[in-house]
Amino acid sequence: MTNNTKIKEKLFRIWQFYDFQKRFFIEFFRLPFEFNETLKQFFLIGYKSLPLVSITGFIIGLTLALQLKPTLRTFGAESLIPAMLAISIVREIGPVIISLICAGKIGSGIGAELGSMRVTEQIAAMEISATNPFKYLVVTRVTASTLMIPVLVIYSNTISMLGGFIAVNFTDEVSIKLYMNSVFHALSFIDLLPATIKTFFFGYAIGIIGTYKGYNCSRGTESVGVAANTAVVLASLWIIIIDLIVVQITSFI
Repeated sequence: MTNNTKIKEKLFRIWQFYDFQKRFFIEFFRLPFEFNETLKQFFLIGYKSLPLVSITGFIIGLTLALQLKPTLRTFGAESLIPAMLAISIVREIGPVIISLICAGKIGSGIGAELGSMRVTEQIAAMEISATNPFKYLVVTRVTASTLMIPVLVIYSNTISMLGGFIAVNFTDEVSIKLYMNSVFHALSFIDLLPATIKTFFFGYAIGIIGTYKGYNCSRGTESVGVAANTAVVLASLWIIIIDLIVVQITSFI
């Protein structure tokens, strides 16, 4: 394969992905809406991810607090642990790590599910039966992913604060009221708004990449695994890129 052929293939894939996203926004605003399937995806993406997100969030807060204590003790600044936990988890650690965890769980699941449906010709059967498989399979999953990732991140941040509180009380006695007052006193609107907004983009990236790779899966059972694996890798990469862009933008505010 020549270099020109490779370049043309890359450009074609970029255009195909762009056209896939354009079709998503067109179908999103076109009636009828698939409310039942969207609610089902809310349950599968959101509720089914709660155990994993809870454990991850708790470990993040617990571990970070335990790591901060010896360092801050050297400077006699252990009272700053709740504030440092709040800022670091809410602004960066919580959204990025939870989104990466969800990219692995949700992105691979969507890619494998739609890929298997493409390989077994279920999507072709839906097209023949006058059903719109794109709206039923893609729009519902991308919508659910975009809206549920922020909820999971906020929930995880709360659990992380609880884990940090438990870590602080391993050696010291700190009341929950004093701990939470320190947490909320350290956070400002400029901390919460960008951190929340970027999670919508994280969720969109996970959903659109997972559905794109699965929906356009090649023939053969091996391609299902490739679609799932590629969905996770690309979604994780785009989460990091989006986070980098948001950090650069917020640094000027």
